[in-house]
Amino acid sequence: MAFDNMDYDFDEQDPIMGYDETEEEPVSPSGGGFDLSGLLDPIVSNPLYLGVGALVLGLLIGLVFAWVVWPVQYVDAAPADLHQEFQLDYMQMVVDSFTLVPDGPLARRRFDALGESGPDALSTLIEQTSGDPVLGPRVNLFAQSYNAAGSGGQPADSGVPTDAAATPGADGETPVRSTSSLLLMACGVVGVVVLGLGAFYFLRMRNREPVGKTAAMRAQEFSRQAEQTDYSENPPIAQWMTTYLVGDDLFDDSFSIDSMNGEFLGECGVGIADTIGVGEPKRVSAFEVWLFDKNDIQTVTNVLLSEHAYGDEMILNRLRAKGEPYLALLGGEIELITKTLRMVVRVMDMDYGTGHLPENSFFQRITLELAVWEL
Repeated sequence: MAFDNMDYDFDEQDPIMGYDETEEEPVSPSGGGFDLSGLLDPIVSNPLYLGVGALVLGLLIGLVFAWVVWPVQYVDAAPADLHQEFQLDYMQMVVDSFTLVPDGPLARRRFDALGESGPDALSTLIEQTSGDPVLGPRVNLFAQSYNAAGSGGQPADSGVPTDAAATPGADGETPVRSTSSLLLMACGVVGVVVLGLGAFYFLRMRNREPVGKTAAMRAQEFSRQAEQTDYSENPPIAQWMTTYLVGDDLFDDSFSIDSMNGEFLGECGVGIADTIGVGEPKRVSAFEVWLFDKNDIQTVTNVLLSEHAYGDEMILNRLRAKGEPYLALLGGEIELITKTLRMVVRVMDMDYGTGHLPENSFFQRITLELAVWEL
């Protein structure tokens, strides 16, 4: 009999429905296309690849921010760092300021800000303004007052010690550059990217843990949901449920048979007897059920076959070597008897798989009940 209260909606995709016999791998139900996950899986699953990828990505992002988004800009450059033409303009401003306000110490600091270029700038300015009736006398007065052109730019009488440190700014201000701040910002961006990739890798690895149920785990749920046969008039000494689901290629259930007082009497079980087709997962076409009695000299084995396998004379004859063949029918029973034990195997639920193979040739699901009595 069938069980209407059993949940047949699996969490995992049915591996049979998308299988192509011409391939060794299951075919995607979408029919093809570019699979980005297949490209990312080898990267995110290897910490070395992930680290190298994060480093390269961080460098690329840093370069983009440094050269495109926030390019380096120099502000408040020291006069000594200016181009020669701008140094001449600066020198002219120093002379004009001194002409208006003859402040010797201030003019000294401003002139020394040019560093080694100061004397050359003043000499060049004298040559350029030699024919100018207004600027020429101002520049000559400044040069004579400070004797800059002939003494390496050292004023003749400034009231300031000659070893005073020259300030890089025009008014003694320290130049401020944005390089360090941009570098810190780029490092912050790289750090955020690395942390993001690390979080992605952690979540990816956590999701790879067996949170999804395997075929064997789902089969156990079917066995728990199945209702056992009521043998109240003649209760067995042991009664079990076992379920096979397609995808459980290692299906092989066995149970120990003990008497009411705990004495070991034997064992019984169900396993895969035959398959049809090629590739994975296996398409099981027959199961062997067996009963071992410690007081008997041999193990009794019967074979449950699919409808197609039972109707194929060649398959039927081949499986006779394993045990007496029986057609698997919903609600059907087979009996195995040994010297001191009797076991009844009942098909509680079953369903055939579909695909390119012959109809009703392999089991998608089958639930068997094993009940044992002591003779």
